[in-house]
Amino acid sequence: MISLKGFDYELAKGLIASYPEKNRSGARLFVVDRKTGKFQHRIFRDLLEYLNPGDLLVLNDTKVLAARLFGQKSTGGRVEALLLKPLTATDWEILLKPSGRVKKGMAISFGENGVRLEGEILDEPDGKTGVRRIRFESSGFQEKLNRLGRIPLPPYLGRPDEELDREFYQTVFAQKEGAIASPTAGLHFDEELLQALRQKGIEICFVTLHVSYGTFHPVQTEDLSQHEMHEEEFEITGESADQIARALKENRKIVACGTTVVRVLETLGKPIHSAKGKTRLFIYPPYKFKLVDILITNFHLPRTTLLILVSAFAGRDLVFRAYEEAVRQKYRFYSYGDAMVIL
Repeated sequence: MISLKGFDYELAKGLIASYPEKNRSGARLFVVDRKTGKFQHRIFRDLLEYLNPGDLLVLNDTKVLAARLFGQKSTGGRVEALLLKPLTATDWEILLKPSGRVKKGMAISFGENGVRLEGEILDEPDGKTGVRRIRFESSGFQEKLNRLGRIPLPPYLGRPDEELDREFYQTVFAQKEGAIASPTAGLHFDEELLQALRQKGIEICFVTLHVSYGTFHPVQTEDLSQHEMHEEEFEITGESADQIARALKENRKIVACGTTVVRVLETLGKPIHSAKGKTRLFIYPPYKFKLVDILITNFHLPRTTLLILVSAFAGRDLVFRAYEEAVRQKYRFYSYGDAMVIL
């Protein structure tokens, strides 16, 4: 049995990055060599030195929704809603806080500054995940959501969202709206670095995984084999599939930017092909990777599916030795924190 307790660690709050690095590619980069077990400490734009002409960099082009809403129950109590995904033009999966006192059929009104959005709760919470369904009024829904919705920052940042988050919690290549959390490894790229990579001969392609509850839902089973991922939607176009297939045929390296990209690629496997669907893939040790050669990632929370995936890629002992060194070197952790590349 692979036990969850093996993926726990302590972190001082002072190492959690509350705000982004304004110079995206100026974040620190922790370099891990899987073959030698050696570490290097660089700046993210130095990634250029570790990738070679012909390498294929795969990025996630999902775009974060303004998915957090604050409202009031018909009985007067305040409630917070996090939109997870649309089911129809008016129905959404959501998480509510607090959830227990919100009953099926209850009306919730979201609004501020004269803008109101009404919704009705359609069911009781799911026993495993707490996910609910809500039906919004159809009149002007998207416009009202754009005006009322807030950027859904992770709670461990310890602050409400601010105007700067509308820019910095999105990657510069975000295109397809649908995520409720950012694919944070991609936050370190700026246009200048992307252009420099292309000029060196590194090929770039895009896949989409709309980061949702599956990524950040806590692992609740001590035996990792018993954890069930909440499904997340993904897409890979024919163009991107062709780029990846050519790279594989020519034995060029596949560089995955982020755990979300890894999950898309490993869900499809070989032969790679265009697809649009849903994945529940949970990668944990021991896992044999089929496509990914290099992983770019951030520093992840303990006991999470993301840290477990990274440990499957590089080995749990090496990853935890790297995390201990990152703490000593005072790297910035989590969504707005520094980056790691595992070669």
